[in-house]
Amino acid sequence: MQKGKASLLFEHPAYIIGMASVAGKKEGEGPLGKAIDVVEQDPMFGSENWEQAESAMQKQAADLALEKGDIHRKDVRYLFAGDLLGQLIATSFGTVDLEIPLFGLYGACSTIGEALSLGAMCIDGGHADKVMAMASSHYATAEKQFRFPLGYGNQRPQCTTWTVTGCGALVLSAKGKEEQVKVTGITTGRMVDLGAKDSMNMGAAMAPAAWDTIMQNFKDLGVDEGWYDKIITGDLGEVGKKILLDFMKNEGHDLSDKHMDCGLEIYDNKSQDTHSGGSGCGCAAVTLCAFILPQMLKGEWRRVLFVPTGALLSTVSYNEGQSIPGIAHGVILERTGGNKKK
Repeated sequence: MQKGKASLLFEHPAYIIGMASVAGKKEGEGPLGKAIDVVEQDPMFGSENWEQAESAMQKQAADLALEKGDIHRKDVRYLFAGDLLGQLIATSFGTVDLEIPLFGLYGACSTIGEALSLGAMCIDGGHADKVMAMASSHYATAEKQFRFPLGYGNQRPQCTTWTVTGCGALVLSAKGKEEQVKVTGITTGRMVDLGAKDSMNMGAAMAPAAWDTIMQNFKDLGVDEGWYDKIITGDLGEVGKKILLDFMKNEGHDLSDKHMDCGLEIYDNKSQDTHSGGSGCGCAAVTLCAFILPQMLKGEWRRVLFVPTGALLSTVSYNEGQSIPGIAHGVILERTGGNKKK
């Protein structure tokens, strides 16, 4: 089971038997819009404030994932979920009606990777038959907490990313069908801090962590990029993607044909003016549910290294002049059965 310093290969992989994505109007206008399960035109989601809106979005995604998988909430033993807000208030208030035992997680934008990792470990260890993994973000709540309230109207430099208003929810099970996607292994990331201090340039802060996790995965498993059909990062954006590819090339690994970034898939940067791309907990979570897993189920890809990335800053640390450490969690997704499309 244990491989190298930071990786696991599961004896009993966790099957993904239910998944759902809910997102906002801007995300619905992007390249993945038609694949997102629910595109909500009202950014308030019928609520009184932005934070309640994100909670409502989480509840909707969780209920839809259960419905699509034909699963009753009482059969889900644990919920692993998180968001970007202080004290995880979107998750705390959004999941209370589910009445599922909760592990609240904060991994910044890498949270869905952390949730999938812990959920799969729980399944593999025999501690649960079914668990749910979920992560969300909302453009307005994130801007309000980490940068400036929307009414301030501040200018955004070209290196900034646009926080996705979205939520992805997945149900993992100890039993499933061969044609379903399984979580077969993980590589847990470590904190990587190369001294980046610009809160408007998250790609530069997170790219070194993505590089570190991918290299650790290769080392632990004795593989290289050729073992995967795709290596998909969370939300590096244009700036972070270039840094990651340069770092990997310096190590002798050319990912130019293998790499994809969720932040560059969920928006059309030319027409939607997001500058460097998308970000937020919802970025990787929505892209996973709306695009990556459907592509795997079609047989386009058999084995994917999914690497959500996160910048672990806060208004406190930033205002105290501290740098921005990054983290990235690797999740190995595999589909068995059927033929891979040519």
